[in-house]
Amino acid sequence: MKYIPFILFTVLTNAAAQLMLKQGMMTLSPAVMAQPNMALKAILIVFQPWVFFGLATFVISMASHMFVLSKVDLSFAYPFLSLAYVAVAVLAWQLFGEDLGAYKIAGIVFICVGTVLIAQSGSPLSDRPHATHSTPATAMTDKAQS
Repeated sequence: MKYIPFILFTVLTNAAAQLMLKQGMMTLSPAVMAQPNMALKAILIVFQPWVFFGLATFVISMASHMFVLSKVDLSFAYPFLSLAYVAVAVLAWQLFGEDLGAYKIAGIVFICVGTVLIAQSGSPLSDRPHATHSTPATAMTDKAQS
């Protein structure tokens, strides 16, 4: 449970990146979108400030996620990323006026309940006494040697 703040940081930076990318794509000039040269168009899009910072925030989110994966089980950490959908849906509703109807709200409730259940059932790697982590290949090698 001590890695939950790091997991939530990963979730929030992931959601922030999505919101920045959306803002960036909404504010592209028509001249960029009309650019016939696809390589130049891609460069112009990537270096649009909101898009650029959104991509940079994704890098931070992925670095945080890699740290988390070094400390907890993947089956524990990965489902938390679904909370990014919750944050994005609510913030997109507030910031961009996107629809947040009954089905989305029900889905958000299910995501939150599922994440709580996973959080209760998972155990970080470092919390296990003498945990060994072998791949299927090393497990077979160990079995063959004994």
